[in-house]
Amino acid sequence: MKPLQHESLIPLYHQLMQRLKDSIEKGHWTSGDKIPSENQLMDQFGVSRNTAKKAIEELVQEGILYRIQGKGTFVAKPKLQQSLMGFYSFSKVLKEKGLNPKDIILKIEEVKPTAKISEALRLGENENVIEMKRLRCANDEPYILESSFIPKHVVSDMEQLKKVGEISLYDLFAQQFNTVVTRAKEAFEPVLIRPDESEHLETEEGRPALLLERTAFDSNDVPVEFCISIVRGDRCRFYTELT
Repeated sequence: MKPLQHESLIPLYHQLMQRLKDSIEKGHWTSGDKIPSENQLMDQFGVSRNTAKKAIEELVQEGILYRIQGKGTFVAKPKLQQSLMGFYSFSKVLKEKGLNPKDIILKIEEVKPTAKISEALRLGENENVIEMKRLRCANDEPYILESSFIPKHVVSDMEQLKKVGEISLYDLFAQQFNTVVTRAKEAFEPVLIRPDESEHLETEEGRPALLLERTAFDSNDVPVEFCISIVRGDRCRFYTELT
């Protein structure tokens, strides 16, 4: 690696971060490889321990590296990247990237909606919803903890929802409930993973995540699903393009 520019206005830790990223992107290190220790980075780049430590900590926070206590720091698996430029299906995205999607259904039951869910789905005062909570995995690794709230009148047979995983939810809507999802709107915000979520997602409590809220609409522009997802920040990345 080239030496760092100590006279640059760019902080040394940031320069070191970029050098480490470059090595990963160029394939010098791949998933599971151990990177040099803080001491080795100090010697190689002529930086302080605090600089080496901060560079590594930032990359761990970004999900590019991960630590194993007593063993060192390693290169993480690449994040699943998804564009927000158009309507997408998580299952189809995984298949396109050569990953094996798997849904683990945790709960399917009729519930009374919160005021927020009622408003999103434009429900009547006493109208209930069907909640389907599932864990969405790629190659058996959990990525998303997701709860879908569907107006009761949309679901003619709750048992049919157990087929989700064999086929996508929206394909099931079309085939079994005569409901075609044509568009959706989504909102994202950063959150920290809570204890109950960490157990399902098999990651540490307090790790960064995205809270995703999606409202899906049918061909008559009627809302047919309100979905709340907790997306692991270390495994997924969303992006858009500006023109």
